[in-house]
Amino acid sequence: MTPPAHAAWRRRLLAGAFAALLLTVPVWLASPYHLHVVIMAGIFTILALSLNLLLGYTGQLSLGHAAFFGIGAYTSALTSLSLEWSFWLAMPAAVLATGLAGWAIGRLALKLRGAYFVLVTISFAGVISLVSVNWMELTNGPLGLPGVPAPALAGIELRTKDHYYYLVLGGAAASFLVCRRLVLSRLGRAFVALRENEPLAESVGVDPTRTLVLAAVVSAGMAGLAGSLYAHYTRFVSPEVFLFSYTVTMVVMVVAGGKGTLAGPVVGAVLFTALPEALREAMAWQWQMLAYGVLLVLLVFFLPRGIVPALQRWRR
Repeated sequence: MTPPAHAAWRRRLLAGAFAALLLTVPVWLASPYHLHVVIMAGIFTILALSLNLLLGYTGQLSLGHAAFFGIGAYTSALTSLSLEWSFWLAMPAAVLATGLAGWAIGRLALKLRGAYFVLVTISFAGVISLVSVNWMELTNGPLGLPGVPAPALAGIELRTKDHYYYLVLGGAAASFLVCRRLVLSRLGRAFVALRENEPLAESVGVDPTRTLVLAAVVSAGMAGLAGSLYAHYTRFVSPEVFLFSYTVTMVVMVVAGGKGTLAGPVVGAVLFTALPEALREAMAWQWQMLAYGVLLVLLVFFLPRGIVPALQRWRR
């Protein structure tokens, strides 16, 4: 067997083993609490992948990404409760609504660069959060929207964590495949060209505004998918989904995992969803945030480009 064929066979074997591991998680992970952590890691994987399209591949830092997550959660909850739509209609509606919001904010903000773009995204998130708190007739204000129905498939409600895990796994896998297809396409190369040298990319025919707006639409739509999955999993939506801490967590996941890579956001999402829970079990609450901060500083100091790029470099 030639070395390239051997390498391809080994990659397929590892991919198959990894897929089998993911498909059997509910079998060997008996604890409902640990399965809940895995489900949340899957939702944050979708969020990290969505932010990575902007931050990692186009170089645009969005600090308002929690707004798209919240819009998706509220859209899915409202269409399910008020219009009595099933999850399979509410979820595409959430993706469409956040995609339109991404298009609007993209047309407005992506003509700006640097700190101005960051300020616009933060302001957008703040406005949407205020709307969710004050528009009582629509969102029920601070009281939130309880009783969001669980998804149903073939007459079976996906209420248990075992069932919902596979739904989130499917959403995360679909998001990863969309990102992979997009990044490896001509459009993905345009993303990277704009990140590296925008004037040069524009000189060879890349339309910066159109390309970046498309990245914003796809990124927002994926965040809306995560919001929809979150709403139907927790079965309750409140203005807390717009918390700035969610955006900070997404940025940490992307940067620590390795921005501009496909596997980086996945690794970052799993690590930084499980790490706070592990610290909560290992030590008193007074020391948890200190230990979390120290570990994050050490990670950034020793692996400035992220975990996945460091592993790739060590492998070579």
